[in-house]
Amino acid sequence: MRAARLGLGALGIAAIVWGGWLLRDDGIDRLSSTALWLAGVVVLHDAVLAPLVVLLGVVATKVLSQRHRAVVAVAFVVWGTVTLAVANVLSGVGGKPGMDSLLHRPYLSAWLALTGLVLGVAVVAAMMKGRHRPTDA
Repeated sequence: MRAARLGLGALGIAAIVWGGWLLRDDGIDRLSSTALWLAGVVVLHDAVLAPLVVLLGVVATKVLSQRHRAVVAVAFVVWGTVTLAVANVLSGVGGKPGMDSLLHRPYLSAWLALTGLVLGVAVVAAMMKGRHRPTDA
């Protein structure tokens, strides 16, 4: 377990160094824009995403049985991560005047299909988890 943590930590540090290396030739405008974006992401996380996750956790403890909470948590983490990753194209932001084809893809229908898939897998996993009864040894 310790080796896995060290390996993941080393990969994270390598990714940060690589990102810094890619920014080395950018001008001050691009660097300040990147710093502003990073600060905005931190504020958005702390002001919106973290309280929403805590609220959903509180609601889940009140509504769901203990054996189904893990399934719902995993489904929400997968769905939330994918949703945050594609929020830019779902909103239509990021198009370039010379590249009209960039945002003319069925992103919304693909996201809805993925949402349905995650929901379906979560329902099946919850049903299978409900069937499993540990034996007393």
